[in-house]
Amino acid sequence: MSEATPRTMKILIRVLFIVPLLIFAGTLGYLYFGLDPQRDPRAVPSALLDKPAPDFELPAVPGLQTPGLSRGDLEGGGPVLLNVFASWCVPCRAEHPLLSELVESRGVTLYGIDYKDKAEDAVAWLEELGNPYAAIGHDDSGRAGIEWGITGVPETFVIDGDGTIRYRHAGPLTRQLIEEELLPVLEQLR
Repeated sequence: MSEATPRTMKILIRVLFIVPLLIFAGTLGYLYFGLDPQRDPRAVPSALLDKPAPDFELPAVPGLQTPGLSRGDLEGGGPVLLNVFASWCVPCRAEHPLLSELVESRGVTLYGIDYKDKAEDAVAWLEELGNPYAAIGHDDSGRAGIEWGITGVPETFVIDGDGTIRYRHAGPLTRQLIEEELLPVLEQLR
């Protein structure tokens, strides 16, 4: 094998210098855009927006008098809220009084999916905090959550009278978010 020429050596040195520099620049770009504090990691767009709600049928939570939930429950009336929650979820506890207030003072119809929760824990949680849900489906396996594309709990959806998903919020609801986003969507759909 012949020895490398001076020209080949210069090219090789440049490549060995440029490749790590490009990798470093790419990593910096990823960190800058990927870890930008201005970006909300929960702001993942839902592929289900403006599409029919998934077809599902969930049994009632064992030990609870509230009926189970299916896609058919979400259709045929005005707009409804669907809230995915769990008793083990701390943010769910924080938003629960706001959901109850929406039902009591605004007349909002609220449905729930109890996600990957022990039935006895869900029953105790709802007995302690109150049960504002018209129906609750028990999603013990998490399969319905996958169908809905949830990224965690809590998540809240607005479904119009035709069963079409019009709004999604990942994370706990706040009073400000309810006033500025959720209620305007509901009013527009009425």
